[in-house]
Amino acid sequence: MASSSIKHVTVIGGGVMGSGIAMITAANGYRVTVVDVNEEAIGRARRQVEKDLRRMAQHVSKGNEQAENKFFTEAAARTMYSTKLKEVVTATDLVIEAIVENLEQKQSLFKILDQVAPPHTILTSNTSSLSIAEIASTAARKDRIGGLHFFNPVPLMKLIE
Repeated sequence: MASSSIKHVTVIGGGVMGSGIAMITAANGYRVTVVDVNEEAIGRARRQVEKDLRRMAQHVSKGNEQAENKFFTEAAARTMYSTKLKEVVTATDLVIEAIVENLEQKQSLFKILDQVAPPHTILTSNTSSLSIAEIASTAARKDRIGGLHFFNPVPLMKLIE
């Protein structure tokens, strides 16, 4: 289950990678909030997370319908969705950024995260192609910023770097 030091995870970006990261996070016992730019994007993320959670529930329950429903219900209850980035990150322990691969957008986001997230919060990027040092260049707390790269498709690839 969830570690005692990390209780709430925020995933920024609910696309293919972000929704997969959110699903696997909730499935492993963490509270997770997916943040995206608008309600339409949040709706797509919610549908994808719930679809993947149902698939995982079927797999882990091995045909036991009660176990399947319990797994899905509990994981879905740990998953929230929001368009209010600044509000969400004021109460999070780990941020996983999974937005578009654009250095300027990531730098802008990390500058906001640096200003709004609590001092203990770990800020990470799922990037596989951009420099973490460059992404973090606009933030003051460089010691709390790192890369946390998941492989696609997240629910199937048991590997992170």
